[in-house]
Formats: sequence, C-alpha cells, structure tokens
Amino acid sequence: MTQTQGTLASTEGGGSNGSESASTSQPGAGTIIAVLAFAGLGASFMQTILIPIQGELPQLLNTTSDNTAWVITATLVAAAICTPVAGRLGDMFGKRRIAMALLLLQAVGTILAALSDDVVTMIIARVLQGMVAGVIPLGISILRDVLPPQRLGSGIALVSATLGIGGALGLPLSAVVAENFDWHALFWVAAGIAVLAFIAYAVFVPSSTQRSPGRIDIVGIIGLALGLVGVLVAVSRGGEWGWRDARTLTLLLGGVVVLLIWGVIELRVQDPLINLRVSARGPVLLTNLASVAMGFALFASTVVLPQLLVLPRATGIGLGLTLTVAAFILAPSGLAMMALSPVAGKVARRWGAKPLLIIGAVVLALAYGLALIFHAEAWQILVVNVVLGAGVGLGYAAMPALIMQAVPANETGAANGLNALMRSLGTSIAAAATGAILAQSITTVGGVTGPSEGGFLLTLMLGLGAAIVCVIVAAFIPRPRADQEGAIELP
Repeated sequence: MTQTQGTLASTEGGGSNGSESASTSQPGAGTIIAVLAFAGLGASFMQTILIPIQGELPQLLNTTSDNTAWVITATLVAAAICTPVAGRLGDMFGKRRIAMALLLLQAVGTILAALSDDVVTMIIARVLQGMVAGVIPLGISILRDVLPPQRLGSGIALVSATLGIGGALGLPLSAVVAENFDWHALFWVAAGIAVLAFIAYAVFVPSSTQRSPGRIDIVGIIGLALGLVGVLVAVSRGGEWGWRDARTLTLLLGGVVVLLIWGVIELRVQDPLINLRVSARGPVLLTNLASVAMGFALFASTVVLPQLLVLPRATGIGLGLTLTVAAFILAPSGLAMMALSPVAGKVARRWGAKPLLIIGAVVLALAYGLALIFHAEAWQILVVNVVLGAGVGLGYAAMPALIMQAVPANETGAANGLNALMRSLGTSIAAAATGAILAQSITTVGGVTGPSEGGFLLTLMLGLGAAIVCVIVAAFIPRPRADQEGAIELP
C-alpha cells in the first residue's frame, strides 16, 4: 500500500507526536482489545435492553404509551449528540479519560433506572445511558494510539463491530432476564457491565499523550445538539404523530435550518467541534454516506426478522416463537460479527479497507436477497441473519479504517464520532421508514392483527436497496492523498 504522510510507527514509538507506545510495561494488545470490545458491547446493549418489555412500559411506569415512547427516543437522541462531542473532547483531553467518564455516566444511569418506577426518572436515566455510545468510536481511536501495527486491523474490526454485536447478543440476555426476573433486573445487569468496564479501563487501558490543543466549542455543541434533537425527534416520532403534523414539520425543518447555520459557523471557528473541511474530503464524505446506507440496511433486518419469528402462525407469515427462543435464533449474527474480526483485519491489510467495505456491502445485499426468498422456517431466518451479521461485521470494520486513513491523528476521535453518528442516522431513518411501511400494511388474518407479508417484503427490499447503495458509494471512495497532513495508511 502507498504510505500517506506520517506513519503509524511514529505514533506508536513515542516519536515527535508524543503518543505513548505499546511498551512491554503495558498490558498486551489482546487484553486492551478485549477491554475496549467489552465496553463497546455494554454500550450497544443499551439500545436493545428494553425491547423485551417495550410493549409493557406504559403499565410498568403507570403512564401512557406516548410518554413511554420518549424512553426510547431519549436514548437515541443522547447517543447521537454525545458521540461526536465525546470524540472531540477525547482528542482534546484524552480519549481514555473521556471514555471512563461516559462509562461512569452509564453506570449512574442504569442504577437510576433500576431504582425507578416513573417515566420521568426513567427518561433521565435513559439519557445518561445513551451518552455511553461515544465509548465505541473513542475505543477505535485509542487502538490507533496504543496498538502495534500488526494488531490494529483486527482490533478495529472487533471494536467497531460491537455496535452490532452488543445488540445481537444483548437481546437474548434481555429476554431471559425479563421473562424470569423483575424487569428492574435488566438494569442491574447493565450496571454491573458498566462498572466492570470502568474498572477494566482504569486497570488495563493505557493513556495516550496524543492531544489536539484548542478550546471547547460551546456554540458548536449547542448548535449540533439543537439541530440533532429537532431532526431525530421528528424522524423517530413522525410515524406516530403523522408526517404532516405541525410538531413533526416544525422539528424537522427547524432542525435542518439549525444544522445549516451550525455548519456555516463551524467553518469560521478556529477550533470547531467537527472539522467540516476535513469531513468534506472525498474519502471521509463518501465513507460517511456509505455508513448511513449500511446503518439503514442493518436496522431494516432488525425490524423484520424478530417479528417474523414471534408473530402467531395464524397470520400466515409468523412462526409463533417466544421472544426468548427468537432472540437465541438471532444471536448467532453477533457471533458471526465477532468471529470475522480477524478475517476483516487480514483482508484490510492485504487489499485495503475500501475493498473490505465493498465486500461487506455485497454480502449484506446477498443476505437480503436470500431473505426475500427464504423466510418461512426458523432455520432459514437463522442462516439469513448469520449472513447479515457477516456483512455488517466486514462493513463496520472497514469504516473507521477508511476514516483514520484520511484524517490527522489528532482528529481521529471527532472523525470516528461523526462516522458513528452517520451510522446512527441511517438506523433512525430506517426506523421511521420501516415503521411507516409496516403500520400501513396492518391486516387481520385468523383473528390476529399484524403487518402483512407484503409489508415485510417491501421492508426487506428497502434493506436490499440500501445495501446496493452502499456498494455503489463505496466504489467511488478515493484513496487518501499523500498531502493530507497527519493521515496514515493502516498496515
């Protein structure tokens, strides 16, 4: 591969940039990767922890379904806002320090949720839990600072894939706990994971002296937060409120306007929250667009496949399984993502991150093609979901590698945070689109009301389309230029 300006060896060896090396006094690379991956799993677990009891929340919290919808929305919005902000703060004050602060907030949020019985307290707790999403891109950036080159590719692949692995493996855990214990036990389990991750970070993850000097961009943080709140709340609640409802249109248009103004201001700020000029580089921009498409493709499957498994057979499309059984059928996709991380690292080293992303998107498209034809038996859905997991694992491994090849070393936290935000944006758009499609396809068959087979197939076709779009966008990602200061070519 052609080396771009700067080398990974200089960041590893304590050269001019002052980054700590992975010396013999530090824990081994495998231990560091394991800790960062465990923290990432706990962070992504927050996204699926309530799925088994989502329909029961109004009764459990003694409120309306409209109010409990904010329990889900609050986590989504908090994660979207905190991810790029945490990345920038990590670049400025130390990635390990900010990641540990987020893990502490997660622990506080999960303990608060475990002790709560009202919707207001639960929403506050879920905001704190959502903020931990920034741990995953921070972990990826930490890998660049502290790992030896030969372990970097597989390490990035595993930590990046935890965005999907945590949800896939967390769902059966949530289902088992919810069906056999009081629902508060879900959050005590999550609190234990957060505390263990915090302790492991403190003991095993080395600090890096890589810093990006500057000031905190308060205006940038406020502008991004307001814009994202408007857009994401409108997208997540639009299906319930109605897409022509005044609340939806006001929030959506207002959020877009705020983000446009925010962008203009960020271009004129000396130390911006997000360096939009770097983000506009071809490799970064197209990787982020591909991330939106892959995020959409991932979420479309997580909407359809669980419902196909648990809907009653009387619907003519469902398999009538319990949530726990369905969750265990879906869990192997997470194992596939985990198992492929070393493979992804080898592919990236031999052929590059761009071909890896294309391969992942092609595998994802293949999985959706299979799902459109084979979805009548549990084993078919198992196979399809494993192939889906393989595609997502490969694609998610490639994205941060492409980003870090194209940005300066002192901006990797913010750049990876923005990339994670783009993936979340894709899942949010998918949630709105698939929710609207399935809601409009509701029928009653055999006395059971649920989405029709046509609605499910259309949703799967959208997932296929998103995977194809990802392939096309990825094909046009240019190689980083050698004059991009600070950028590196991953080994």
